[in-house]
Amino acid sequence: MDFDTIAAISTPPGEGAIAIIRLSGDEAIQIADRIFYAKKRLNDAESHTIQYGHIKEEDETIEEVMVSVMRAPRTFTREDVVEINCHGGIVSVNRVLQLLLKSGARLAEPGEFTKRAFLNGRIDLSQAEAVMDLIRAKTDRAMGVALKQMDGNLSRLIRHLRQEILDALAQVEVNIDYPEYDDVEEMTVRMLLEKTHLVKASVNELLKTASEGKILREGLATAIIGRPNVGKSSLLNQLIQEDKAIVTDIAGTTRDIIEEYVNVRGVPLRLIDTAGIRETEDIVEKIGVERSRKALAEADFLLLVLNQNEPLTKEDEALFEAARDTRFVVVLNKTDLERKIDLDEVLRLANGEPVVETSMLTDGGIRELEEAIKTLFFTGEIDAGDATYVSNVRHIALLHQAIEALDAVISGVETGMPVDIVQIDMTRAWDLLGEITGDSVQDELLDQLFNQFCLGK
Repeated sequence: MDFDTIAAISTPPGEGAIAIIRLSGDEAIQIADRIFYAKKRLNDAESHTIQYGHIKEEDETIEEVMVSVMRAPRTFTREDVVEINCHGGIVSVNRVLQLLLKSGARLAEPGEFTKRAFLNGRIDLSQAEAVMDLIRAKTDRAMGVALKQMDGNLSRLIRHLRQEILDALAQVEVNIDYPEYDDVEEMTVRMLLEKTHLVKASVNELLKTASEGKILREGLATAIIGRPNVGKSSLLNQLIQEDKAIVTDIAGTTRDIIEEYVNVRGVPLRLIDTAGIRETEDIVEKIGVERSRKALAEADFLLLVLNQNEPLTKEDEALFEAARDTRFVVVLNKTDLERKIDLDEVLRLANGEPVVETSMLTDGGIRELEEAIKTLFFTGEIDAGDATYVSNVRHIALLHQAIEALDAVISGVETGMPVDIVQIDMTRAWDLLGEITGDSVQDELLDQLFNQFCLGK
């Protein structure tokens, strides 16, 4: 498959020690050679070597660079690839890129390098999506899952399941072609049922990892809620190990929402410190309270903070009611002070959700809180090295649809429907699984997926 030659900056914008500009395509080496000056030309360089020289525009030296030359097919895109290592200044890097574009390259679209790797058969679609998962990974465990998927563990399992379905479909075709043998139909129906149950069981095993996988991939939107001055901002600062939020003894100090990512025992949380929820006449604080209520409604997980030095209030009880449909941990704060709260009532309102006692003043209970969060979402039964780990929302949706198609096959067989009719649902399951790896996928979906990638990847 022939494409034009593309170029893009592959490192984040800004100042740094090194910036990399990547080219890929049949003319990548020739285009880079037009602006590269050294004792040895890039056209003469061996594959997978690095050359020292300068980038020039006519007689003006633009940059001192190291240039890597990688010839097809032993590259990420299976095309000729050149990577120009420049100094990490914004002006110089953009100047080199503009020279490459003037010399015949085209500016790459978001994710186009990875898209070419997919279209040229270097990786399948699930592996391509794992590249972005690896870039966005916020914990070691999330990175491990992405690496395993990039290695093709999920792809191999999906292709095995599709082959099982294909074997069953082939047997159905035999039955249709040779209807005169009475026992063929009975054997075919029995085999079809066995294969369907086998594939369905494997898909269900895969879906067991989906809940944890989705958390690893996307993180949990976690709202820290509670009345004013119960210790919400102090809790945020403790979890991120930084004085991000202002902490005072004055109720209502936090007026706006503060967000920060944190890794809690392998669980990626997007912490949202909200303004204390209470009735107030202060216009600015009232806006903050409304934003807090919105954050509460949209959160995946809640840290409900109470002051154990005060009796429960109607506002506290209202927070429990608002949190009823969301997983939460009750943080019983200020244990360094006298307990005045009714613990039995707190446990009743928590209704089985964890209750952890903490003191932000003495750092007490933080480890127990982190362990409670981990236990709540990660059972420990699934390891990041599991070859059957699924974390992508698109994959999960396709697996659920495949289960529906397989259930339709089972229902059709059990109700005595003709085998050639049942075959339609079996083929649908085969197609749905193929969409995970990209073996059966629409061009529009490909464009949509790769447009989510960063430029230069």
